[in-house]
Amino acid sequence: MCGAAALRYFDIGNHPSRAPLAHTPTAPTAFEKDFSLDEVNPLDFYGVNNEKFNLIKEAYPDVRFVARGNALKALGDPEKLEALAGLLDTVLNEIRVHGPIASARVIELLAHPPGGARPMPKPEGSEILKGVNGLSVRARTPGQREMVQASEQNDIVFAVGPAGTGKTYTAVAIAVRAMKEKRVKKIVLVRPAVEAGESLGFLPGDLKEKIDPYLRPLYDALEDMIMPERLQALLEQNLIEIVPLAYMRGRTLNSAYIILDEAQNATEPQMKMFLTRLGMESKIIVTGDETQIDLPRTMRSGLLQGLRILENIPGIGFVRLTQQDVVRHKLVRNILQAYEDHDKKTADHSVHPLQRERR
Repeated sequence: MCGAAALRYFDIGNHPSRAPLAHTPTAPTAFEKDFSLDEVNPLDFYGVNNEKFNLIKEAYPDVRFVARGNALKALGDPEKLEALAGLLDTVLNEIRVHGPIASARVIELLAHPPGGARPMPKPEGSEILKGVNGLSVRARTPGQREMVQASEQNDIVFAVGPAGTGKTYTAVAIAVRAMKEKRVKKIVLVRPAVEAGESLGFLPGDLKEKIDPYLRPLYDALEDMIMPERLQALLEQNLIEIVPLAYMRGRTLNSAYIILDEAQNATEPQMKMFLTRLGMESKIIVTGDETQIDLPRTMRSGLLQGLRILENIPGIGFVRLTQQDVVRHKLVRNILQAYEDHDKKTADHSVHPLQRERR
């Protein structure tokens, strides 16, 4: 449910913002209903420039809407409010389940109110694969669906965006699907171990024990998609490898799906080295966040260089995920926006006044 509250009514005949209604001897009674947008991204509901919300308002001209934050209040005739509640319940539920819906879907629901409208079809290709215990691993946002499409059309894909957009998870799902469909024979998952300085010798344990903490997110994704016994066997047979970037030097990988995660922490020479590991019948996905570079100041990010110099090469695709693709807690999107706003202000204030005048 969308959080519609019980129907309430109050007298609006002497509302200070309304002129007296001369043609009615008694003041009209208005009813109100409250709706919560807490479980969805408000932009998915309202649409860009309120495009979707305006469609609803035009369909209910006698209903007055008041929007404040994640709360939406509707005032009007009780029968119309009940019909509106059914519509909004459906719209909000579909956004929760499927992610953003098109304006055409809102128009369809308005033309065929809930009960008469057909269920929303799954977005084409939205399910990537069936995971453990029947888990449906899906591309849940437009950016994630674009990643799936780009991976089908290109041999190398760069997927760049902020934390929480599901870049790593989606990339791993794409690779696992390719292996299950026997399009590749192995999966190689790679991360720079920047925190350990790429030299892991000072850490206790064997190689696996040294690097596991830095590669844990990749294991987490795999455990959602492959049964434990099968995953263990694939790891033992090296049909799935999880390795630090420094250990990729000198290899050529054929019939493999290769993912470089946290690529913003690969140096320029490392990125060149990694991309040239691509062998016959292989594919690469590079994921990263340009705002989270942890390299020493003396080193430059290979991700940034790759985005600049490779964009015009056929067979290499680029996907930009945004805050609207964030699939973590709803606060993550707001946190990212706050930091982005702060960074912009800080960058502007750091410019010398004379330089600012020359802009």
